[in-house]
Amino acid sequence: MGYRYLIIYPMFLKIISQIVIVLLFFSSSCLASIKLPDFAGQFYPDEKERLSVMIDNFLEKASPKDLNGRIFALISPHAGYGYSGQTAAFGYKLIKNKLYKTVIILGTSHRKAFAGAAVYEKGTFLTSLGEVAVDDEFIKTILGKDPEVFADEAVFKEEHSVEVQLPFLQKVLDNFKIVPVVIGDCSLESCKNIAGLLKEAIGKRKDILIVVSSDMYHGYDPEEAVKADAFTLDLIKKLDYEKLYYSLRDGSAQACGGFAIVIALDLAKKKGFNAKILSQTNSAQVTGSAKGEWTVGYASCAIVDPEGEDMLNQEQKKKLLKLARNSIETYLKTGKKLEVNENDPVLNKNMGAFVTLNKGGDLRGCIGNLVGNQPIYLTVRDMAVEAAVDDPRFSPLSLKELKEVEIEISVLSPLVRVKSADEIELGKHGVLVRKGARSGVFLPQVATETGWGKEEFLDNLCSHKAGLPESSWKDKDTEIYIFSAEVFSEEEIGE
Repeated sequence: MGYRYLIIYPMFLKIISQIVIVLLFFSSSCLASIKLPDFAGQFYPDEKERLSVMIDNFLEKASPKDLNGRIFALISPHAGYGYSGQTAAFGYKLIKNKLYKTVIILGTSHRKAFAGAAVYEKGTFLTSLGEVAVDDEFIKTILGKDPEVFADEAVFKEEHSVEVQLPFLQKVLDNFKIVPVVIGDCSLESCKNIAGLLKEAIGKRKDILIVVSSDMYHGYDPEEAVKADAFTLDLIKKLDYEKLYYSLRDGSAQACGGFAIVIALDLAKKKGFNAKILSQTNSAQVTGSAKGEWTVGYASCAIVDPEGEDMLNQEQKKKLLKLARNSIETYLKTGKKLEVNENDPVLNKNMGAFVTLNKGGDLRGCIGNLVGNQPIYLTVRDMAVEAAVDDPRFSPLSLKELKEVEIEISVLSPLVRVKSADEIELGKHGVLVRKGARSGVFLPQVATETGWGKEEFLDNLCSHKAGLPESSWKDKDTEIYIFSAEVFSEEEIGE
């Protein structure tokens, strides 16, 4: 009898464990959908370390030219990494450590025929490097407004155009979510409608990146590949999305993600951005194959907001936030300034800055220097202490309170005098008014936080900050200056 129980018991345990695994999987799948990789081990390595090293090598070898502006979108190839990975790295290297919270990936359908844009609504995508969460909150803003934009997870099964972009994104960005979209067949009007929908959802956010996943020429003639891709890329550089659309239809331009490119170019043109070609090649050049063998073109392009260049990268922002907190703590403990040296050439540039302290969502201190008369790291050190103990609107901060305070820094561009208030863009520009010995300043975020219109913004600036009559900004002898600010906080950047 005992012998029989010894045999049955492990079998029983095995059955129970299988039931538990099934229940756990069922439970987790009810909470969120996990998109398993279809092409790990085919288009890219399925072993984490090998994939990580491969992408690191691509990024190290890539040598893109610096772009003057903020990258709004990338056009990136989606072939196997051995073919197009090096080309893709040119774009991804330029966004490394940038602060993008949401990445909209516009893929193309290789296996399923449909019209419009299919969206993966919620859950996570899994690659050899781990999981990436879907930004379901953003997706809620684009679904239900156009019947050609719809949720359909089935479209993403065995579709590589979105999946192959993910490992690169995982290597160059932190703390981001994705909006996976696969574009099917579209009329030009549909492309415009989808672009308009995205434009509305993006609004004024600068932490969104669009990645268009597309290869170029497909055929058997490497010489024809060079000519066809030159034509297609010239249309991209010109943002001529209408001619690109019709050229895709008649075959004179080639791009398997062509309609997704049309959507991105429409968005870029509406916003006044420009396009740059970063790198291009084709499979014949990569492998040395001869005419008559299947050839695919690859290109990496960037769509750039020329006025949206980040002054600081992610690491520099983290460094300044840590410096601000350490400076306040040192002063509150010792009554002396923090002694600090900095070798980073960017942080040694003379720039103005404001340091803002918030406690429980309320302002607790804000002082700054508009004119950059010393390196930015020293400006932040000094203004952090000033905001903590010398803002006349508040009592000095205590050391105990410091733990409850969130620090925000606004790094300022140089002041530019404008001829009239017509040149001010609310939410983008900070404003300084000066008349005689009186002056006052509002940071760009004031308009966003208050919801004021331009006249109300300027009236309050004159009366509450400069001590002038409300309408003084209209006077001919009142000087108006504008500036932009790069604003970042501890909550946003993290440790």
